[in-house]
Amino acid sequence: MRLAVVPHRHASEIIPDLLQRDMVFRSAKISKSADGTLVPIKAEGEAYALSLGLDIVEGEVHGRKDRSPQQLIDRSLPLPEGLRRLLPQRWEFVGDVAIIRLDERLRPYEREIGAAYAAALEVSSVCVDRGGISGELRRPEVDLIHGESSESVRLENGILYKLDVRELMFASGNVDERARMGSLDCEGETVVDMFAGIGYFTMPLAKRSRAELVYACEKNPQSFRYLNENIALNNVGENVRPVLGDNRDLPLAGVADRVVMGYVRGTREFLWKGFDLVVAGGMIHFHDTYPVWEMPQALEMDVAMASAVRGFSIEDIREVKSFAPSVSHYVADIRVYD
Repeated sequence: MRLAVVPHRHASEIIPDLLQRDMVFRSAKISKSADGTLVPIKAEGEAYALSLGLDIVEGEVHGRKDRSPQQLIDRSLPLPEGLRRLLPQRWEFVGDVAIIRLDERLRPYEREIGAAYAAALEVSSVCVDRGGISGELRRPEVDLIHGESSESVRLENGILYKLDVRELMFASGNVDERARMGSLDCEGETVVDMFAGIGYFTMPLAKRSRAELVYACEKNPQSFRYLNENIALNNVGENVRPVLGDNRDLPLAGVADRVVMGYVRGTREFLWKGFDLVVAGGMIHFHDTYPVWEMPQALEMDVAMASAVRGFSIEDIREVKSFAPSVSHYVADIRVYD
């Protein structure tokens, strides 16, 4: 069988990523060797594994019990039958942390549930997402129910993102847009990421797109701390300038070939600053939420109001993801002419 050789020091980051992408034969055991952890890899996962710098070798593997994670969880949890049907069928990985949502009726059993999910999903920690976001800085309501730490590192498209999921929300629904930012040809460009967070867009722009300089502005001190850690983890310190503070106070104007506004629910209030930052001929990637029945007219009106006397054209509008019933998160690519 084909095996991906994962260095031991990166196993907690890479293996959950491969599992999440369904690139691993779950019926075969993951084993260890002197060279690294040996992961039985599906044929469709080999190219991705190679893109991460992993070696692919031939080897023998031993089978494991042919049960899905959900079957393992069901077998290991002594719950009343009426509650068993409430167990979550979906989860999200952030590195070695699994995040689940729980019905309130399962609260008395959280410790047992956390241990069962950790064993079945092969992670160190399990957290519960209570489903709320509080304050301007959007702190999630997440509790640790198993393990020692809710801090982890997620590997995505060759980029490392470190964060504490109890303190900061990981925007998993934006994965395609993060990949798109990394695929842009920004060679020689100066980019301003107005809402950098932990580096969601800053990292692929700095590491993949060949941008010469990225100003990464972030207001939340906790996010800013992880932004700096992720700059170091991804070795992009030479071309990223992190800035702590409100982006409206940036002492910059007319410097950016490209402006990224990767925030939602009120980003339109900052559009004037995006126009102030961008040079003639530059691009603004503007994110916000809109009712689907108001598109594209509402977005076009907001852009026109923020542009003042500058000429522009909206080259593309894409739906990033559904945000709420009849409300979606959109991104518009705006070319500024003068």
